Amino acid sequence: MAYASPGFYDAWSLSSFSPREIRAALVGEEAGHFDREYRQAMADAAESLDLSGVLAMLERWRRVAWSTRDDQGAHRRMLDNADRLSAGEDIATVPWQQVKTRLGL
Repeated sequence: MAYASPGFYDAWSLSSFSPREIRAALVGEEAGHFDREYRQAMADAAESLDLSGVLAMLERWRRVAWSTRDDQGAHRRMLDNADRLSAGEDIATVPWQQVKTRLGL
């Protein structure tokens, strides 16, 4: 299983990564999606006696929770834009090079 590079989560202590704390950081319908996936991963682990699926699932959701911690509004806008793009709508976008320049990358 691949993990984020060392230091990736330094700004958010590892103690904040319990399933309860991950769920608390989620916005809107994400909490329901998390609940369903967590229950299924736990049920699968109980049958297989293998926690790797649970750990992978928690890692994915940790990243979602991490992305919402500083600006839930920005996270919601990202979700709305993703939904609109998936529905085939045209939305204003910014070229990656312009984003990198703005971020000093």
